[in-house]
Amino acid sequence: MTLHSSLNLLTDIVSLSAAFVKRADRKLSAHGISFAEFMVMHHLNMATDHTMSRTELADAVSLSASGITKKLNPMQKLHLVEKEVNQRDARYSLVKLSATGVEIYHDALVTCIHCADELTENVTDKQLSTLLEICAKLK
Repeated sequence: MTLHSSLNLLTDIVSLSAAFVKRADRKLSAHGISFAEFMVMHHLNMATDHTMSRTELADAVSLSASGITKKLNPMQKLHLVEKEVNQRDARYSLVKLSATGVEIYHDALVTCIHCADELTENVTDKQLSTLLEICAKLK
């Protein structure tokens, strides 16, 4: 049975993503983090003052509120992230990438770039640019 081409594309993207995450997880273990934790750190690193609300962070990494809490608790124990109290509303908790987290993130970023380069070594710059344009349209 042949899949509809749009479904075929999406199943290929999911398979490719899973293969990349598996490879990245293996290599990131040297930094003591997983790719999912790297993504949390990445979004915090890109945020103003390395700080985001839990809700914004959960949305950014496609997790539920309880899912992000489960992800952040061990990261907080490892001093990768810190919980910050919002001065305006104590119910609205903020998460900040710690100084340790920033350092580990930058080391892990180099590892992730190497993983991505390995995965795309047979893709030309023009092909990569086209793929990025297509992905932007699919979002």
